[in-house]
This record gives sequence, C-alpha cells and structure tokens, in this order.
Amino acid sequence: MDKFVINGGKALNGSVKVSGAKNSSLAIMPAALLNNGLNSFTNIPEVNDIYTMIKLLNFLGVESEFDGSNLKLDTTNISELTAPYEHVKKMRASVYVLGPLLARYGFAKVSMPGGCAWGPRPINLHLEAMEKLGAEILLEQGYIVAKAKKLHGAKIHFDVSSVGATGNALMAAVLAEGSSVITNAAIEPEITALVKYLAGMGAKISGVGTSTLEIEGVKELSPAKADNIYDRIEAGTLLIAGAMTHGKVSIYYPEQDNLSAVLTKLEDSGVKLSYNDNNILLDATDSEIKNVDVTTAIFPGFPTDMQAQWTAYMCVANGASTITDNIYFDRFKHVPELNRLGADIENIKNSSIVRGSAKLKGAKVMSTDLRASASLVLGGLAAKGTTEVLRIYHLDRGYQRIEEKLRSLGADIERIQTKEY
Repeated sequence: MDKFVINGGKALNGSVKVSGAKNSSLAIMPAALLNNGLNSFTNIPEVNDIYTMIKLLNFLGVESEFDGSNLKLDTTNISELTAPYEHVKKMRASVYVLGPLLARYGFAKVSMPGGCAWGPRPINLHLEAMEKLGAEILLEQGYIVAKAKKLHGAKIHFDVSSVGATGNALMAAVLAEGSSVITNAAIEPEITALVKYLAGMGAKISGVGTSTLEIEGVKELSPAKADNIYDRIEAGTLLIAGAMTHGKVSIYYPEQDNLSAVLTKLEDSGVKLSYNDNNILLDATDSEIKNVDVTTAIFPGFPTDMQAQWTAYMCVANGASTITDNIYFDRFKHVPELNRLGADIENIKNSSIVRGSAKLKGAKVMSTDLRASASLVLGGLAAKGTTEVLRIYHLDRGYQRIEEKLRSLGADIERIQTKEY
C-alpha cells in the first residue's frame, strides 16, 4: 500500500496536460459490447478503474490491448454474460455492462455494484429503465438478473437525473425494436461522449446535449472509433492546487465549457484566469483568496466531484463559506481529515461551514474515497510542514499519476510504499 509524503507551502508554477476522462471512459468501454468486432479508443487514462473495467470485459470474452492511452477492444468472441461479484464489487461503473449485454444477447446477470465507501447510490433507476424497455428483472443472491426475448422502445422518465441510468438506458434502447424517448436525461459531458460513440456505431439518437433523448432502435451496430474527452475533474483539481499555493499554472484542457461552473467560482475567489488556445492560465501569485459559497448541482452546475476540493480551497480563504452538496448528502468524510491539518470546518447535514484563513500544518491523514483523497493532497500542498496521505489507492482509481503532474509544477510530493493502513 502506498502513501504520499508532501512537504507543503511551495507555490506551484508551470504547465501540465490534463489526462483523459475516467468517467466517460467507463461509459464508452462497455458500449463496445453492443457490436461485433474491433473498437478503438484514444485518450484513455491509465488509472485503476480503467484496468478494473478491462478485467471485467476480459472476463466476458472481450480481447483488449492498452498502452496507457490507446485502447482496443475486440468484442468478436463474447463467451460470458455474467459480471461476477469479484469484479463488480470494486467499482460501481461495472453496472454499465447491464444494458449492452441485455440489448445484444437478451440476458445479463450482474452483481450488485460496489465502489467508494459512501452512499447510498441506488441503482433502481437503471432497473426501472430496463423494465420499461421490456426486460424481466429479478434480484437473486446479490445479483441482478435481466431477461428479454427482445427489447422494445419505450418512454423513460427519470425522476432524478442520473448519468449512470441515462447511459445504461441509452445502451439498451439503441438495439430495442422501435422508438424510445428518455426525459430528464443527464446532460453531462460523459453522456455526450457516449452518444457520439454510439452514433459512430450506427445508432440513431437525437437530442444530444439536451435532457430529452430520442432513440430509433436499429437491428445491429458496427465497431467504431472514439476519441475520449479530457477529465474536467482533474482539470479543476489542478487549478485549485495552483490557487491554494498562490502559484501560476497553465493546464492543457481544450473543453473549457465543460468546466465553466468551476472556472466562474475560481474567478469569484479572486484569482486571475486567462485562456490561450486550449490552455487555461491561472495566476494566484498576488491574489487574496475570497470566501465563495458553492452548491453542487447537475451539469452545467458545480460538480459534486469537485465539492471536497473546493472545501479544501476555502480553508485558506478569507472569511467563512458554505459548501452544500445537493447530489450526495453524505459526501463529507474529508472534513475530519482536513481538520487534522488545522482547518476549521463544521459539517451540518449536507453542508460544510468552512471558517477560512486557516494556517494549515502538516499531519498524517487518511483517504476515504477518490475525491476526498484529492482534497487531502490539496491541503497538504498548502500546509506548512510534512503531510502524509495514507490509502492513496483511492486516488489511483481516478487520477493518472497525479504526483508526477504536481511535481512537474514544483510540488515536493513523493509516493512511498508503506504497511500503514
């Protein structure tokens, strides 16, 4: 097990390139199950969740080649329609195989999903969508068993906009007989990326980028290529690292519209942002960080995956701020760990009250989930002295060698093997 040792208090300066997006990768990869042949993907990040998905697809019979950016998936010889517990327990996104397997083969058996140790994040929306499309759903010994001789078009309305449920419904509907309409569909960039890949296969989908998606089912789909989008959460995390350390950083991130809510809040906090071609330049060298309240919302609102990082940022702002998470009400396990660094944060229901101007000092802290881990690294970068961040395997699920990117900007951060838990 690895940990990070960070000697903080150093301003970050320089340029860095953002990796491909983990979340969109995990949506488009299972979609390859819908066709028969060789599919190619570019800009896939080399993170643990990607390897977890590759192992699951391999178990189903998919042949793969991955060089850390370019991925090939050959779906010619699918031999298994069950996604077992030992694979699915590691990552909730594994449930994405449900829709494609059901649509193409009329059967799927998928273990109830796992992932980060915070929730609840029920999958009832996924199952209700499959039932609307004509599937019979049974829950047996911890497994979802879905059956259908042939899926048929349907009207699907989500009471809550869900990226995962929208993706699964889309992947099932593209091979269903007839027309389907999904309302209150998620409009996150990850769904747009999935729609583009499905369209490249020959799927007929209209309404991309809107909350209403119309799908005309087709009999079969062909292998396709997909250029993955860049990771907006990594981009936001790196920008906050520069802001918290009063540095000057430039990040290569060409899809700036996908990060507009975070960029607006950063400007509100007093840092200077400018844009040059595909780069975002942040200058916080002379900035006095202002307190800025944040409330998470579905896209294009402030992303819940940036909530923990913003909480860390507000620890060094002048004045008090309130960070409210309206997506996941209990996503605050980073709060007591940030307080160990000297932060003054009070958690009340689904909000954190952050009293800024904290003089953060290095300490030993423990990661509990992916984004909480990022917030602790940010805190360590801004703190005086040495911070040890334990259990960084959480971080490795979604950030591609983040310590190397931070070191390239001048951070004093080292990955060390440890027996500590």
